[in-house]
Amino acid sequence: MQPVAAFKRWLFRLYGPEPSPIVLTQRRVYVLPTRPGLAYAAALGLMLIGAINYNLSLGYALTFLLAGLGLVTLLHTFRNLVRIEISPGRVEPVFAGDAAHFGLQLHNRRRPGRFAIRLNLAGGEAVTTDLAPEASTAVNLPLPAHRRGWLRPGRVTLETRYPLCLVRAWSYVEPDLRCLVYPRPEASPPPLPLTAAGESGTARSGRGSEDFAGLRTHQPADSPRHVAWKAVAREQPLLTKQFSGAGTVQVWLDWDALPPDLGIEARLSRLTRWLLDAHAQGLAYGLRLPGREIPLGQGERQLQDCLEALALYGD
Repeated sequence: MQPVAAFKRWLFRLYGPEPSPIVLTQRRVYVLPTRPGLAYAAALGLMLIGAINYNLSLGYALTFLLAGLGLVTLLHTFRNLVRIEISPGRVEPVFAGDAAHFGLQLHNRRRPGRFAIRLNLAGGEAVTTDLAPEASTAVNLPLPAHRRGWLRPGRVTLETRYPLCLVRAWSYVEPDLRCLVYPRPEASPPPLPLTAAGESGTARSGRGSEDFAGLRTHQPADSPRHVAWKAVAREQPLLTKQFSGAGTVQVWLDWDALPPDLGIEARLSRLTRWLLDAHAQGLAYGLRLPGREIPLGQGERQLQDCLEALALYGD
């Protein structure tokens, strides 16, 4: 199996992720007849034999006319794919079990349009698109994300059988793309391990959520609910409201506080669900993993940092 894989890598020039943009030069596009194309060639052979046997001038003319049509089709199929440029697009993180979508940008630098370009990832669904003359288009290639961590799509197959499906032209590219896959959230987890700052065993923060205590400069981790929007409407700098009185509810998502009989993936799944719940409730939360701690915080940046830490745990 190894020699076959090495031969394919040499034949199709697959040497890992390629720098952008990737241009489908003539040496990268391969052409072979399809099954209808082979049947077409066989029919032409029979017609030629019949014309020779009966010495039919019109038979010769029809056979050579159809043979010329086949050659012209081969040329048009090849030109429908060659010189297309491919650039990596946007890739959004997903949860394990969902489908990752790898974005690609296709650029057509020539005046003729490109039609019925089919793109496919191994294990994913194929996507077909057209390219207008001297234009670009974006496509998203779906691929199931079964495991957490970084997911690389591998090689992408571009092919076309336009215009008559007699010939298949194809090429392989491997753009520099990857998708971060988060752990799958647990379906029915226990309640969040809430802690009120200022209770026994915790330090009093001096900040709460009952009485207004003033304004301070806005920080990226602050909740949008505490932004002084009236001040923003008066074209003042972005400020955050401060409160005093009751203790702020906090959530520490601690790996060591989970039941010891839970496996690694089950722990990550539960922490992911708690993390999403704490963020949805606007709570201040932090994450403790073996060898890493993310301090208390709020906001989208805090959520992304914690999810990334869970996704890449153990890597």
